[in-house]
Amino acid sequence: MPLASMTGFARAQGVAGGYGWAWELKSVNAKGLDIRLRLPPGWDAVEAPVRASAARALARGSVSATLEIARNGAPATVRVNEEVLAAVLDTFRSIAKKVDAQPPSLDGILGLKGVIELVEAEESADEHRAAEAAAVEGFEQAVAELVAARRREGDVLARLLDGRLAAIGKLVAAAEASPGRKPEAIRARLAEQVKALLATGEKLDPERLHQEAVLLATKADVREEIDRLGAHVAAAREMLAKGGAVGRRLDFLAQEFNREANTLCAKANDVALTSIGLELKAVVDQFREQVQNLE
Repeated sequence: MPLASMTGFARAQGVAGGYGWAWELKSVNAKGLDIRLRLPPGWDAVEAPVRASAARALARGSVSATLEIARNGAPATVRVNEEVLAAVLDTFRSIAKKVDAQPPSLDGILGLKGVIELVEAEESADEHRAAEAAAVEGFEQAVAELVAARRREGDVLARLLDGRLAAIGKLVAAAEASPGRKPEAIRARLAEQVKALLATGEKLDPERLHQEAVLLATKADVREEIDRLGAHVAAAREMLAKGGAVGRRLDFLAQEFNREANTLCAKANDVALTSIGLELKAVVDQFREQVQNLE
């Protein structure tokens, strides 16, 4: 399966009967799957199927989904409010008996508030249900586009992560080949330290001194860290090749990379090996930062 990023954008729109609908989806990073819906009043029926559709298509990410609805049905009709018109005319007649004035004009009467009304066409329940079904189907189209966008970005991330793993592998090989980690180099450094201690003139127990030297030599050996780093590189490559929703597992593996790099730096008693360890930590940080974008 291909890798997928958790960030993406998609839009889908269409017409169903007298309704026009449009979905807009935006996805960003998240620890799990979080679907946030914004629906127009009266369209709550689409929420359950839409959430189920998103859960089938996506494993992780915070997805904001907005539905816009425009009614494009029959135009509104003009109606004369007979009751208001009758009341207005009665009022004019009453005033005309008391005041000598010109009779009101037709356009003046019709311009009075409430005399003329715009009546919206009645909504059909069947038409509304059909539009809801179309909106749900449209959401599935939008999710498919979002998945495609996230996979395109996942392809880019896969190449970047492969490059980071290659860099980690080279640094591990450099640590393996570092002269400073060879047993004879460690023994030479310890011998110099012991010689410096003996030169102080203080009484030291030779047997205890030997035991401490052996312990220090053991602690300075980074063989296990190098082996584990190599194993982690192999495991990460296998996950990338397998694909799918491997973001969580790769993030955990990145933490293990960092732990081993820290231990290598702590154990290193050679400038060159310390430099390799610090560079390794920097590359591991870059690797983890990119992994956190994966689904």
